[in-house]
Amino acid sequence: MTELYKRLKAKQLSFYHVCEVGVYLPQTSNIIDFIQDGIPATLVEADPEVVEKIKQSFKNYPITVHAVAVWDYNGLLTLSKASASTFVSALKSSPALENDRYQIKQETTVEVPCQRFSEIDDGTIDLLSVDIEGSEWYVLKYLTSRPKVISLETHGKFYTNPFMAEIEAWMKNNKYEIWYKDATDSVYIQANTFPIGLFEKIALRLRQIAISLRKKKKYLKISHKKSPN
Repeated sequence: MTELYKRLKAKQLSFYHVCEVGVYLPQTSNIIDFIQDGIPATLVEADPEVVEKIKQSFKNYPITVHAVAVWDYNGLLTLSKASASTFVSALKSSPALENDRYQIKQETTVEVPCQRFSEIDDGTIDLLSVDIEGSEWYVLKYLTSRPKVISLETHGKFYTNPFMAEIEAWMKNNKYEIWYKDATDSVYIQANTFPIGLFEKIALRLRQIAISLRKKKKYLKISHKKSPN
């Protein structure tokens, strides 16, 4: 059972159309519990090697699978294959680049079809989870629906999403508020969906402090390496 599912069950929210962009392997899906509950799901996965696994694993459930990457245009896009951290090669920052020092090589890239998210979104999504290794902004930018809950990969170890300014501005303009953060994701809710409790606010603040301290640790390491002996 995922953390997202447990927390939302505790809030007694109902969903009618869930969506995940960047599923990777079916067993790692952030919305797998909702799928297994029989809620119609839209699944978007760019890696052609895992698309069939997703279809087979969830064949008995009401799912629609889009075998595309989400980007700023419709056409073709180059991905750098890094297993669960596969990312758009054109990005200047991604978890693989920042945390794993991944080196982009032609032999580990693949060309895939890409679409604006507005081509996929029918306007009825009420729970959205996005984990596409730095490209999350391009889902929000073309989002037609206004889900009650949005989960985005925004951080992790030394990584910060390269579009955080755009993401935060979008959330503010569309009246979303941060609910909680875990090791890699930020989860937002539409304002007034439910009250955020005092302990939840404290936990969020502590998480934000921990994330900030980890980033400072990275900068201290870099400064130490650059300083003369």
